[in-house]
Amino acid sequence: MIIQLDPTIPMDTPKGPAKAHFMIDYGQEHHLLWVCFTDATGECWTWPNPKIKLQANVSMDQRTKQ
Repeated sequence: MIIQLDPTIPMDTPKGPAKAHFMIDYGQEHHLLWVCFTDATGECWTWPNPKIKLQANVSMDQRTKQ
């Protein structure tokens, strides 16, 4: 199953900050895959769940504590 994310979700990826546009779910025995476009270059990369994190969001107090 593939789901288009609207709005996109800001993520921290191994290639830097990016926006997730799609999520791919192949079922219970596989990680979710996130289709992301990097902020700096616009490159499209697909990352499994363990490789990415939600970007910090001061307004929502997400990942702001050290």
